Order: sequence, then structure tokens, then C-alpha cells
Amino acid sequence: MDTTWPPPLPAPRLGPPTPTIEADRSDRRRAWLARLAVLSLAAMSIALDLGTLVVVPLLFVVVVPFEKMFPRHRQPIRRPGVRTDIAHALAAPALGVVSAVLAIAIGLASLAWVPGLLLRPLVTMLPTSVMPFVGIALFDMAIYWVHRWSHEVPFLWKFHSVHHSTEHLDWVSGFRNHPFDGAIVAPPFVLLVAAGFDATFTGALAVIQLALGLFLHANVRWRLRPLHRIVVTPEFHHWHHANEADAHNSNYSVFLPIWDMLFGSYFMPRGRRPERYGISESMPMSLVGQLHHPVRGVGNPLRILGRVLRHPWRCARAAARFTRGICADIWRSTTTRRARTT
Repeated sequence: MDTTWPPPLPAPRLGPPTPTIEADRSDRRRAWLARLAVLSLAAMSIALDLGTLVVVPLLFVVVVPFEKMFPRHRQPIRRPGVRTDIAHALAAPALGVVSAVLAIAIGLASLAWVPGLLLRPLVTMLPTSVMPFVGIALFDMAIYWVHRWSHEVPFLWKFHSVHHSTEHLDWVSGFRNHPFDGAIVAPPFVLLVAAGFDATFTGALAVIQLALGLFLHANVRWRLRPLHRIVVTPEFHHWHHANEADAHNSNYSVFLPIWDMLFGSYFMPRGRRPERYGISESMPMSLVGQLHHPVRGVGNPLRILGRVLRHPWRCARAAARFTRGICADIWRSTTTRRARTT
């Protein structure tokens, strides 16, 4: 018999820690800074392009009535995540400046100008009436491969996953994008310009590709079955966004689905429609959180620069290893055989 006096206190129950006042203040401070960052990006976007104030309301007025009359999925206008997508839309011009700077660097580093220069003698031999069609096909094939690599190369997927993180496709979800991922059109652009196509024509293709993306995300039930193997449709692109095992890594084309059919990534099953979208991994819900998500753990850029200046050869070797790893992943994605049957 235990005669210890006073008797011992019962062991405390284990449970989630009680948030401290300091932690609560820190969370509120971070939320306030995030809102300030979004407002700053929106203000910069409006300063760069007053059309920002028109585009989002115009899309709402034009597209939403069709989504309500011909809905693919019944969902409210104020569905989960819509505020984040609208924030992406309002910040798009400011983030587009970042994309443009990245695009120049990526376009040059991609060496896409090398095959472009090799193709140039053949392009100059084409009749003027044929060149636009060849340019569209060449641009679309290049976009197909860059898009495919952005899914199947882990480093690139970190950025592209931001776009795929939305779980509801509709009039505004196509705006959700990371600036680095937005520079995806740089290698195809450089390829065409180096091959001898007019820069204005190539830039127009890039703009059309971005505008078409907004339509392909619309929450409409139109199947447009006769067009499935001719041009890309919302049905085609919704399967690309589906978070369903057999639909993963499919339907990468932007204009012409022929590239998916040729390279084994075409997926359009009969008697089914995608029901679940998004990604299986975690993703912050805020604009600022999504912009930061792919570069978590990278560290302070100034410290990285200092490390490069102090140890240039060591950093050069690390960069070479990193580049070799990405090239190996690209090669693996390019040469993997597919067995799509739908």
C-alpha cells in the first residue's frame, strides 16, 4: 500500500498545445503582411495596365452566364479558393513582369535557339502562305514538350503544381499561376524566332495560348465530341486537370491534340467525365503562400549570393550537378513509352 503523502498529481493529458498569445500575434502579423502584399501587387498591376480593372469583371459577365446555363459541376460562384484565383488575376500584370524577366533568362539558357537556327534554312524555303500553319504546328509541338516536362520533371512540377492546385475549374481558375511557370512559353518563342518566324506572329501565338487557357478551364458541360481529335476542347483540358489516377500525365497539348496522340499521352475515355480536380500534395491557400511554396527551404537570396562569391567553384559544381539532374529527368520523360488506349 502506497502511503506517500501528499499523493502524486495525475499525469497531464496529452493534446494539442495551447496557442500562446505571441504565436497568435505572429499569425495575425503574417496574415496582415500577406494581405498587404496582395494589395501591393494589385496596385502595381493597375498602374502597369488599367485593363486589369476591366478583364476580371468582363470575364465574369461573359463566361459565368454560360456556366450557369450549361454547368458541368454545380458549384456556387463564391466556391472555395475563388478569392485566391481572383487575387492571381488582379496581380497578373505585375507578376507578368517577373515572368518576362525569367522568360528571357530561360529562353537563352534552354538553348532552344540552336534547333531554331538549324531549321532556319528550311523555313526560309517555305511559301509565305504555308508559313503560318507550319509556325502554329511547330509552336504547339514545342509547347507540348515543355508542358509535359513541367509535369514530369520534379523541379519544374514544384512551380506548375500551383496552377493545378485549384480544385474547381471555372471562369477564373486559369489565372492561378506561378511567374516561373508562366515563363514556360520562352523556349518555344525562342525556337520560332530563331527559325525565322516573325516575332510579332510568335508573340501573338503566345497570347492566344494564354487566352485560350481561360476558355478551356470554364465550368461548362459541352463535350464537342466531333472536335476531340482535331482541336483542344474544355473536355480535353478538364481531363488534364483531373486528380484521378488513370488521367495523370495526359493531355498536354494546347492547340492540337495530335501531339498527345503521337506521343502516347492522349486520354479521352468514353462514358466518364472527371469529377475530382487538384493535386494530392499540400498547397497554401493564399496568393503569397503559393508564390513562396516552390522555393521553400531555398534560404535568403543574399546569403546564397554571398556563398557563391565566397565559394564560386563549389557552387559551380553544385549548379552543374543540378543541371545534369534536370537534363536526366527531361530525357526520362521524353523517352518513356506510353500505352494510352483511349
